Amino acid sequence: MGEFKNYDGVLALYHDQGLIPFKLMSFASGVNFTAGLPFVRTSPAHGTAYHIAGKNIASPDSFRSAVFLAMDICKNRIEYDELTSNTLKISRKDHIIDEDITKELQKDDEPTL
Repeated sequence: MGEFKNYDGVLALYHDQGLIPFKLMSFASGVNFTAGLPFVRTSPAHGTAYHIAGKNIASPDSFRSAVFLAMDICKNRIEYDELTSNTLKISRKDHIIDEDITKELQKDDEPTL
């Protein structure tokens, strides 16, 4: 089933609705990210897999990907906060018009202000 190469992700309003198509496309390697929370939450798409826990047969790849995705999201949030924390303040003075600039910008066919 190579259809997963045609998609970047699954967006759903409800967690369980999104996991159905997501698990069908990338069960062993997918990572679930839940947006809109005050903290970062990622998990392997395959879930906990309790039935194979402790048997040394599970692949850690999906879990590793979930951890690395969480780290990337945290780094991106920190970088965004740093870049937007000290922006230039825009000050605006209403009702002040530089008449010289206004006259220069007017075209001949426009009415005079």
